[in-house]
Amino acid sequence: MGWIESIGEAINYIEDNLTEKLTIENIAKQAFISPFYFQKGFAMLCGFTVGEYIRQRRLTLAGSKLVSTDEKIIDIALKYDYDSPDSFTKAFTRFHGVTPTAVRKDGAMIKSFAPLKIKILLEGGYVMDYKIVEKDSFTIIGASRIFKYGTAKTEIPRFWTDHYQTGKGKVVCGMYGVCIDENLGSDKFDYLIADNYDPSSEVPDGFVTKIIPKHTWAIFACKGSMPKSLQDVNQKIFSEWLPNCKDYEIAAGYNIEMYTNIDDYLKGNQDENYYSEIWIPVKKK
Repeated sequence: MGWIESIGEAINYIEDNLTEKLTIENIAKQAFISPFYFQKGFAMLCGFTVGEYIRQRRLTLAGSKLVSTDEKIIDIALKYDYDSPDSFTKAFTRFHGVTPTAVRKDGAMIKSFAPLKIKILLEGGYVMDYKIVEKDSFTIIGASRIFKYGTAKTEIPRFWTDHYQTGKGKVVCGMYGVCIDENLGSDKFDYLIADNYDPSSEVPDGFVTKIIPKHTWAIFACKGSMPKSLQDVNQKIFSEWLPNCKDYEIAAGYNIEMYTNIDDYLKGNQDENYYSEIWIPVKKK
């Protein structure tokens, strides 16, 4: 199954189960991909997270129920996965701009967020630098923390800030940002701020080592100021390269960002020539 078709299957599964308990793990299974790469790819393709999509679709259907049925507000709230009238009212009001009561009593207008439909568009026409590399296993040392998929986007940058503010950057400068989801079946993943490990050195307190297994990697070059250069290449990987790649597909739950030394650039990682890479494990289709 191709990348676009996999995303389509996952969207259909979401739409068929909006009144049921939905987990990223079960949704990602429909796309035959790890939760990490599914969420990353979904956000790159769609412009919003899986959680945002589910929430807005549920609130759209809840609004429709309010205007077209006599169901109690509490029953509608429970149907669309809200535990209490208060939490439902807050979410409903943020989305629709009016309270559920105002919709029922006053006929206030509501918003509609349409379900996603997959379309094939003529895009591309750009140059994208990448290479396929066989790498033996290697060991990294780093500061490790576990993140939930739903909040990682905001919490990982804080992790980096904390790493340097607490002086850990003197031990591990941060050559890599490594995501590891070996089980491919939970709502969490390991993230490391890491360097290559020198086996002749001791591992200081507060740091861990990890072996990155032997893999074939698709390595994508990123040139320009951070984080825009990485974000732009990530967008192209998931919206253009993966859907059109006839030879390779994602192989495992690893994602590595490699950063070069900021001291080598006049403006550090804001320099127009700053170089970084994105590594994705792949296998032949």
